Amino acid sequence: MPVVRASVAVPEPIFHVEQLWYDTARWPSFVDGFGHVVKVEGDWPRAGAILWDSRPGGRGRVIEEVRWFSPREGQDAAIEDPKLTGTQRLRFAPGRVTLELDYRLKESMWLVDLLVVRGRLHRALERTLRRLAIEAVSDAELHAAG
Repeated sequence: MPVVRASVAVPEPIFHVEQLWYDTARWPSFVDGFGHVVKVEGDWPRAGAILWDSRPGGRGRVIEEVRWFSPREGQDAAIEDPKLTGTQRLRFAPGRVTLELDYRLKESMWLVDLLVVRGRLHRALERTLRRLAIEAVSDAELHAAG
């Protein structure tokens, strides 16, 4: 299966960045293509699932079902949208967040994947993490000023 990965430096403490990541009310400011939460099931982000819709023209309905969670370490989630399935791995480390997507297209289009899809997915992960870092820095500055 193809894998795309992005990583970004974030301010310390990582606890605050983790809180930001799991605050779905903040997702519109940093999750690439995010529209709105449809439903949260179970004890998400520790267990259960979250269903969300992208903005028009985006991924459509996305299901993320938690497979593994560890505070201040990360989360693995089985993901599915209309075009792909896979595993999303989120990892927190001191001063850094990494997001990885191991995926399979539902329709066999290896050339399209190689030439188009993989690059788009990689850029989406990068945009998400870059925006997350901006939000985290802004939050840190607000807390320091307060």
